[in-house]
Amino acid sequence: MRKYSWIIMLFSLTALADNPTSLDDFFYQNQKIYVVVAILVIIFLLLVGYLIRLDQKISKLEKNQNET
Repeated sequence: MRKYSWIIMLFSLTALADNPTSLDDFFYQNQKIYVVVAILVIIFLLLVGYLIRLDQKISKLEKNQNET
């Protein structure tokens, strides 16, 4: 039975992949694509800010370690 479940899952995934533009059309028609893009930009900026802050802290620790 387990062997056949993979086949069923494969066919169900291909059926979902046949019409990928319907989701795109939904976001464009309801102007929700801008919300998605805004959230992605915010997440990206937060990650960049976190990495910059982390780099500054590591640099400060390395500088303090080299002084002692």
